[in-house]
Parts: sequence; C-alpha cells; structure tokens
Amino acid sequence: MNVLVYSGPGTTADGVKNCLDSLRLHLASYYAVLPVNETVLLNEPWQRKTSLLVIPGGADLPYCKTFNGKGNDLISKYVKQGGKFLGICAGGYYASARCEFEVGDPKMEVSGPRELAFYPGTAKGAAFKGFVYESHVGARAAKISVNTSALPGCPAEVFNYFNGGCIFADAGKYKNVEILAKYDEETDVEDTDKAAAIYRKFGKGDVILSGTHPEAIAHSLKPRETDGPNYPGVVAKLQETDHNRRVFLKECLKKLGLRVSENVDTTIPRVTPMYVVSPYDNKVRDIYTTLKENLNLKDELFQDHNDNFVFVDESREDYDAIEDDSGYDEDDPTKSTKYINFLTSKTIPTNKMVHHFNLEKYFSSLNTLSNGNAGEIGSVLGYSEVITSTNTILDKNPLWLEHLPHGLTLTASTQIAGRGRGGNVWVNPRGVLATSILFKVPSSPTSSSTVITLQYLCGLAFIEAILGYGSTFPGKGVGYEDMPVRLKWPNDIFILKPEYFKELKDKDDVSSTVDGDDEKFIKISGALINSQFINGTFYLVWGAGVNVSNPAPTTSLNLVLQKLNAIREKHGLASLPDYEPELLLAKITHTIDQFYTVFKKSGLTPFLPLYYKRWFHSNQLVNVDNGSGQRSCIIKGITPDYGLLIAEDVRNHEVLHLQPDGNSFDIFKGLVYKKNT
Repeated sequence: MNVLVYSGPGTTADGVKNCLDSLRLHLASYYAVLPVNETVLLNEPWQRKTSLLVIPGGADLPYCKTFNGKGNDLISKYVKQGGKFLGICAGGYYASARCEFEVGDPKMEVSGPRELAFYPGTAKGAAFKGFVYESHVGARAAKISVNTSALPGCPAEVFNYFNGGCIFADAGKYKNVEILAKYDEETDVEDTDKAAAIYRKFGKGDVILSGTHPEAIAHSLKPRETDGPNYPGVVAKLQETDHNRRVFLKECLKKLGLRVSENVDTTIPRVTPMYVVSPYDNKVRDIYTTLKENLNLKDELFQDHNDNFVFVDESREDYDAIEDDSGYDEDDPTKSTKYINFLTSKTIPTNKMVHHFNLEKYFSSLNTLSNGNAGEIGSVLGYSEVITSTNTILDKNPLWLEHLPHGLTLTASTQIAGRGRGGNVWVNPRGVLATSILFKVPSSPTSSSTVITLQYLCGLAFIEAILGYGSTFPGKGVGYEDMPVRLKWPNDIFILKPEYFKELKDKDDVSSTVDGDDEKFIKISGALINSQFINGTFYLVWGAGVNVSNPAPTTSLNLVLQKLNAIREKHGLASLPDYEPELLLAKITHTIDQFYTVFKKSGLTPFLPLYYKRWFHSNQLVNVDNGSGQRSCIIKGITPDYGLLIAEDVRNHEVLHLQPDGNSFDIFKGLVYKKNT
C-alpha cells in the first residue's frame, strides 16, 4: 500500500522532502511513501491502493485552485470510504471549512470558505505573528501540550517547528473533533482551546490536521543569515527536543490507524562499499581494467551522471583503508560517494567481511545448478550490505554502464532508495532480496521486440525459480512447486495470503482476482526494466525484489511456506526448508540465463504456454476505453512481439490489442487500444 505526499502547485521542496523523509522513517517497513503531483491525484486510480494522503505545508490558495471541484470531490470520497488524510500547516488551512489567515493585513490576508471541511470550523492564523513567505524569519520552536489520552504513547510536552500555522478555532465546541495538542504559549490568535492539532472521524476514514510541523526533521534545518538572528536558537531547541517530536508524529500516525516502526530514533543506514566478485576466470580483473582504460579516473575517483564512485583494486597495499568520510553526505545519504571494491584475485568475501549475505553459498549453488559451467548472467556479482538502489547504480550512470559486461548482477541486503514502476521510491529492509541484471542487446531488426518482451521473460524465470527452488533439474520440483504464486501482467508476482492457504487446491483458485480484485492474493515481488541506447547497443537493466523473510509490509515467501508445510504435514510429507536469499538468487540468475539463451534465438513465443500457466488473466473480463466509452472484453493472451494484451470484445467478438494508459497504481484501470486486428 502507498502513502502519497502531494508535491504539486502550492508545496515547497523542503516541505515535501521533510514529509517524505520523516514518513519513510516511521512507515517504510509497511508502506511505499511516494510524492505525487496534481495530475496523479486528479486523473489516476490512486485511491484503492493508498493508505494515507498527505497535504504538506506550503500555500493554501494554490491547493484550492488545483483541487476545487473534481479534486476535492475525489479526496472527500476517498476519506469517507475509509481513507486517511494528514494536513500540515497550509494543508490544515486547506482542509478546514473556513480559512482566515492574517485577516486585516492587505498584503497577507487569505480568507474564505474551503470545500473539504474535514475540520468543520475555522483555521485561524498565523497563531504567532511574523510569518514571511519562503523564509524562516518568523519561525519558532512552538511548545505544544499533548493530549496523552488521545496519544497515549506520547510525552506531555513537545516542541515542533512552526512557521505561519493556524489554530483550529473553537475546536472544543465540536463533539466529533478531538484535540490532540494545544499551543502551550500565548498566541496572537485569541482562542480558548488553542488547538494546534486535531483528529476527526470523517465517514469511515480518519483525519488529522496540524498547525505545526511535526514532520520537520531538526538536523535538516540549516540557519542562514537571511533567516534572522533568532533562527539559530530555534534550530538548537528543535534539535535538543527532536526525539519527542518523532514520538508525537509516530503516535499521530498510529492514531490514523497506520502501522508504524516503534523505534523512532532509527536513521537511514549509511551506504556501504560494494564488492564485485567472481570465482570464474579473470572476469573481475577484466572489468576493472576496462574501466581504468576507458574512464577518466582521478585518484580512482570517477564522477558519473548520478553518482560519484571510487573504484579500488583489492590488490592495493592500502586496500583496508579505502573508505573514509570525505564523500559522505549526512543530509542526503543517497548522494554519498559509492566505493566499488573489485576483488581481482577471485577472492570471495567471507561472512566476516559481509554479514548478511553468504557469497560463498551463492557461488557454490550457482556452480551446482550449472554443473560447473555458469553462464554470463550471475557469474559476476556486485554485493552491498546497504545500497541506494541496485537499478540506480547502473542505469542512472551511463558512463560506467557502457563498459560493464552483459549479465553483471547486483544485489543488496538493504536499499535506501529502491525504485519501482512510475518512479516509486522506498526503503526495503533486510529480508527482501533485491537484484538487478544488465542485459546488452545489439541493435537489430528484432531488437525492439527483445527490449520490450525481456521483462516478461525475466518475470517468468523469477516465478519458476521460486517454484523450482531446491531442485537441480529443470521442470522437476521438490515441493516448492505448490507455493501459491501467480504472475500479474506484465511481470509482478502475487502470492496467496497465508490466511487463505488451507489446502493445496487453494493455490489454483484465482476467482478473487479475475476482476482485478487482489483480496486473497497480494503482491510479493515487483520488477521494472530501464533501457538506454549507447553506441549501437541497448543497455537494459532489469531490477526486481521479492520479500523472502520479512513479514512487512504484507507477507513473505517463508511465511506462506509455513502454511504449505502445515498442509504437507497433514499429508504425511516432510517440511521444506526456508527460502534462503543466496540459494534463491542463484536459482534466479541460472534460470534467467537458461531462458535467455532460447529467447535470443526464438523470442517470447516458446515461453507463452508456461507464461499462461503462471498468470492470473486467462479469460479475465476487463473494461477498455475507446475514447468515447467503455467496452467489455475478455483477455485471451499476449502478443509475442510486444507483450500487448489480446482481448476479445464480448459484444461483437472483435479482437483488440491493449496497452495500459501509464498510470502507476492499477495497470488494469484505463486500458486503451494499441490497434485493431
């Protein structure tokens, strides 16, 4: 599920960033926290897969201009039907029945009714005078008194960043409004309750509005001379009391009904060095030599389009001291220098060097699966304990990408900026196997088809690796073939929720998903592919992640495997061992390598029968937009050249080729024609 932070007209870059960073620290284990613009909220089907919508600080009038009418109707309906809404500062003004800001000041006044009216009264401000747009001159560390009955895990006193926020006037007079916190100082707006934050049940949904900024991270506030003489003291106070602020935000999120990480002092982990390793031939040395010969390295430092790298040969005498703090960016760890350690001696790091992934076990398994003849894919592995994104390191840095070999595979135990379709970014914790593979496809008359359908091949190979886990013989399972996993077009993998997996036959019941309803099956693996054309060759970076052992945010392979083992026990069968990331990755890379050998010659056609066996969608009914209305169609398959859905019109039996409309929330909403046949 998603937490969406509005980032369109009216917002500020700092406000959006603070929201994203703070919410990810509290929620990233359970939700994807994403920025979205007005186009998404107005036109895409975001509601069903969204747990929380956040309107951050900024300016109220652009919010009204953007969303009055259609947008506010969509937001109101979303909350009434069970959605959750958080409005911060300007978002609080905007979501109240009336806004009154600096009334009587001809240069500053903003006043009038507002459509959402989640707070039925008036948001009056600024609670403290001195606000200046795009400045911290009027900012303060606002002391608030917390209603610990409403937020039982919170300290009674909290300091929040404040800059122009409101009081929710007369909040105590409304029976359906609960005051979460009050300003604990004299305010410049007269009010008995001095409500700084309120909660309200709205239909089936939940709303919290705040006049202060509980999301503002103290260490991200950097005093400037233009912010006035008082601001350094404000920052110091906020830094001193930041723990309580984090607890307050966490408790507010819990009040909304969200799952949160209880450790509020967690931080984004530091990116760790990558080890590039292979026991085969001189593959690692060849990569390092090629990079040195073709890139402009200055003291082994190289600047690419997105990242700065330090490339280091393990044979250096000072190898143990290659990493220092000079390239570390505390404000944005994703911008820190990336150290790439090339183990040119074919040394495989032990668990003393890397703690969460057994590289020796991976290569031993790959060697067994390939009978000592490993292919190109997966035979060179780059591993980091913590990485920004395995995909970003490759496809956002084309200068070094051009000189990397086909089949290079990257994996990591933790990604702090994992990427998904539609630009989605999240933190994935340990227990999620994240991997990216580089494919190099020379330009040819058929390469456009290869570029598009490769994701289907990789998705199929991925699910076959899950089902064929533990077996060294293709097509022969050892029990894992009963795992209830399915492909959702084009390449996401869904799994039956543990509570619905009671008998083996349950894995074949996809009736709950044929109309696009994911009630019983839930996503456990997502994938994306990025392509670049460099000097006559397509560079395709396929990236995927699967939740192996982490129960959040939904379920994991091993949790569902426990249910399978319970079923096996009832039938007198032995329990199957847990999935291990090293063995699963070896199975994935080996299977993709085998499939790709056939795919290069014959395309997707030989794999379609198996693809249809694994997917949800045979005879699924979908609605198709023809520009002037909807047509009901039944899915019959996909085209082998470009992977378009083949569908038959229920009414006149016309055959259509369909493609998605590009929305990033539900690929089966808004299907449109590609062509008629």
